Amino acid sequence: MKLLTEIIRPEKLDDAMAAVTDARVGGLTVTEVRGFGKQYGHIDPADRLAERRVLILPKLRLDLVVRDEAAESVARAIAKAVGVGEVGDGKIWVRQAEDGLIEFACDLPHADSDPTWKPYLEAVDRREGHADVASLRHVFQPGSVAVVGASRRPGTVGRAILHNIVTGGYQGQVYAVSPHALHMEGVPCLPSVTALPEPADLAVVAVPPAAVPAVADECGRRGVKAMVVITSGLDSLQGADLLAACRRYGMRLVGPNCFGVAVPGIGLDATFAARHPAPGRVGLVMQSGGLGFALVDRLSRLGLGISSFASVGNKYDVSSNDLLTWWEQDGTTELAVLYIESFGNPRKFARTARRLGARMPVLAVQAGRSAIGQQAAASHTAAAVTPLVTREALFEQAGVIATDSLGELLDAAALLASQPVPAGRSIAMISNIGGAGVLTRAWTRSSPSCCPPLQRGISSPRSAPRT
Repeated sequence: MKLLTEIIRPEKLDDAMAAVTDARVGGLTVTEVRGFGKQYGHIDPADRLAERRVLILPKLRLDLVVRDEAAESVARAIAKAVGVGEVGDGKIWVRQAEDGLIEFACDLPHADSDPTWKPYLEAVDRREGHADVASLRHVFQPGSVAVVGASRRPGTVGRAILHNIVTGGYQGQVYAVSPHALHMEGVPCLPSVTALPEPADLAVVAVPPAAVPAVADECGRRGVKAMVVITSGLDSLQGADLLAACRRYGMRLVGPNCFGVAVPGIGLDATFAARHPAPGRVGLVMQSGGLGFALVDRLSRLGLGISSFASVGNKYDVSSNDLLTWWEQDGTTELAVLYIESFGNPRKFARTARRLGARMPVLAVQAGRSAIGQQAAASHTAAAVTPLVTREALFEQAGVIATDSLGELLDAAALLASQPVPAGRSIAMISNIGGAGVLTRAWTRSSPSCCPPLQRGISSPRSAPRT
């Protein structure tokens, strides 16, 4: 087998993949895209002839594993399909590296001033979004769920998660994985992941840290599509082994060090919260699971409810960027709420949030406002906390409505969920108390143009005739 790498313009991707199919490399199914070094798509499991990967750099890169005898013909077929001429004609370069690696590439735009740069980024975002959504369906619309680490002892994390899934109204197949029982919460209990009668779409893992890498490998070999790892306290080696297993088998990963996921509309409550969230219109992603529970409860009490919730924890794979992309197309979410301590890919976040913000309000609460707060946040999820000034600039650029406290966040959510979003920046204030008007005007912290004088024909309360 050989790894054949091609770097092409994004608008040529469809032609390139058609050439791959015609060359009998294999039938392609887009499943995921996850930034630098993460999978964009892979071959149907029934045909392991090839695998495709796109690295989100200032270029599109496709890696195809092909049989030795087919490498040259596939390279030429793709080169012809994307219109860059034959291999070696000066428009495309070829390099033979170690381990049978063959690389060839064509020119790409090099600067923001290039007129093809914006269409390029838009093409990358579209393909990335389609792939993200396809892979996230196994997390937010699973047909079957396995709880690995379910215990016979009530009150344990694994048992609480299994109980919430069973009692939440989820209609898919549910399995418990534990060697100590045959049935649990009314569902079949298997001794190991490999004993599952079918590959589960989603595995929720609540086992000791030392057992996580082995469980991830078992899930991959059994064909599990996605994992939610509740377990915290993984050391660097265990974390690396977990991530390597997910990448090796093409599984999406939520966590580790998280509180789970929930989609009340389909009855899925894969968390260990005390109460089931109410279905509704608010999408919620949190790095802090405990804080997420509090917000879920308050949003449910306000009558807003939850469309989907994810506690992403240490964000090894699934992050807020993925949730923004999911909410953009799920047809249910009308308001996005975020608690983010760090950004893995700020540029992607800005593009995605700005695009989503054109369709619905995007709210966030500022985390780690002080130096001490940033230190606490860094110890919380083991991630480098984005400085406050950077976060504020990023939120402003992306059109995210940032609040200073959870109280402000809930007030803004209640307002935006019940009122139309203002069409412009102008604000008119009407008050029967002078002091309240002064305080409100000062609160806007805006230029005078935000509060222009009332137009002729609009009377102030003082000048209005009494009736």
